[in-house]
Amino acid sequence: MKFGRIPAREAAGALLAHSVKLPTGGFKKGRELSGDDVAKLLGAGIETVVAARLEPDDVLEDEAATVVAEAVCGENVSMTAAFTGRANLVAEAAGVVVLDRERLDRLNLVDESVTVGTLPAYGVVAPKQMVATVKIIPFAVPRATVDACAAIGREAGALLRVAPFRPKRVALVQTVLPGMKDRIFDKTAEITRARIEALGGEMVAELRCGHDEGEVADRLAEARVAKADIFLVAGASAIVDRRDVVPAGIERAGGRVVHFGMPVDPGNLILMGDWDGAPVVGLPGCARSPKLNGFDWVLQRLSADLPVGPREIMLMGPGGLLTDVPTRPLPRAEAIAEDAPREPRITAVILAAGLSRRMGAANKLLAEVDGMPMLARVVDSVVASKAKPILVVTGHEAEAVRAALGDRPVTFVHNPAFAEGLAGSVKAGIDAVPPNADGAVVCLGDMPQVTGRHIDRLIAAFNPVEGRAICIPTWQGRQGNPVLWARRFFDEIMALSGDRGAKALIEEHGDQVAEVAVPDAGVALDIDTPEALASLARAKET
Repeated sequence: MKFGRIPAREAAGALLAHSVKLPTGGFKKGRELSGDDVAKLLGAGIETVVAARLEPDDVLEDEAATVVAEAVCGENVSMTAAFTGRANLVAEAAGVVVLDRERLDRLNLVDESVTVGTLPAYGVVAPKQMVATVKIIPFAVPRATVDACAAIGREAGALLRVAPFRPKRVALVQTVLPGMKDRIFDKTAEITRARIEALGGEMVAELRCGHDEGEVADRLAEARVAKADIFLVAGASAIVDRRDVVPAGIERAGGRVVHFGMPVDPGNLILMGDWDGAPVVGLPGCARSPKLNGFDWVLQRLSADLPVGPREIMLMGPGGLLTDVPTRPLPRAEAIAEDAPREPRITAVILAAGLSRRMGAANKLLAEVDGMPMLARVVDSVVASKAKPILVVTGHEAEAVRAALGDRPVTFVHNPAFAEGLAGSVKAGIDAVPPNADGAVVCLGDMPQVTGRHIDRLIAAFNPVEGRAICIPTWQGRQGNPVLWARRFFDEIMALSGDRGAKALIEEHGDQVAEVAVPDAGVALDIDTPEALASLARAKET
């Protein structure tokens, strides 16, 4: 790739390295400059720009990020559409991150231009939480570099995956010494149950006995009747040796001691056993506390069907000093920090309330396209995207519109003032967006060529922190629909009136607008006249 300052008159086809402001609007970095763009630059008195030109074997940043992300992506991980050279990988299930550190290091050492960053191995993730990001540093990289990185990602076994939590049945046995109060054991049971349930499991038995190996063995036998998958033993006194009461009780029940001790503090005095293939864990004293400790790491892996043998325990040393970590086990919905990276929550608002005046007597949304009502085709495309939930704003011929969509997974929002203009329908839809949504993508019901991939590309571009709070698709430099709005603009949208729509807001907040180029004209084609419908039909025939 060639990079540097070039004469503006020679910049057609080059990628703009830095944003340029013009008297009316401007061009953002990464834009491929067209002949019209060059004319605007020269007209504004801009004689040179910093830009990049691709070599024949170069791969554009988004394509390169997509190839590498696809190669890295394993089970229960999906990828977002690439934008500005970044493709994010997100968890599709609650579970534990599993990665091949050696291969990840080799991939990142191929070249400075390709980077892959992940969450720590064995970290707990929630659905839709970001687990990794692939970022291409320059505008383009050589094909050989992309191929080398992808080859490492595709080697045997997934480089990055999420091992999902399974609904484990867990039994707890507690030993008691004379003089100990019941509330100690009640609290231990409560905390342990919370840990298990946070990982999707169930505590099926909670038994108590004297601090004696024979009684431990008897209670374990009782717990086995409950068909537990995992057995936990909390001793009244800490385990100090493989021959102590708790390990002796495990062996007397027919189990065996597999490992004692771990390089994690708190949690050093944990004991791992096996009983006919079922794990038996002698709990360290710190397990009575809700604070993070080594037992949490063990339980998380066991709940995800990951091996926890002597080698795995002994390799937990890096990061194993937890003494001052103030985190606590919480229910799954609360276990992820509010600021943890995740996919944006985007609601789709489909406008289907208009009078179709230019279409004549017929309701254009019910006109047949590809053997189904036009609106149904639009909804199917939105369903295929990452935007959820989907709100359909009705008005004119509302019952017929509802019937046309059948049992598609949408929520209807009626706009009784539909005859007053587009703005009322937009406001009705925005007002119904769930409070936890980060934004809304407003789709037109008469644009059947818009696809789920178009919408996902807008969602991938969306990043209000980086100044991409309004995302607009473009085709050959022409802005189209749908438009994705960050929640921060909802109040201004609710103040719109008549058919004014949102164009004024886009112009007013130009510094927050991201133009997202797409490879086809679907985002620029609305069907609002009989002639346009006929033209679409002819195009499909050819």
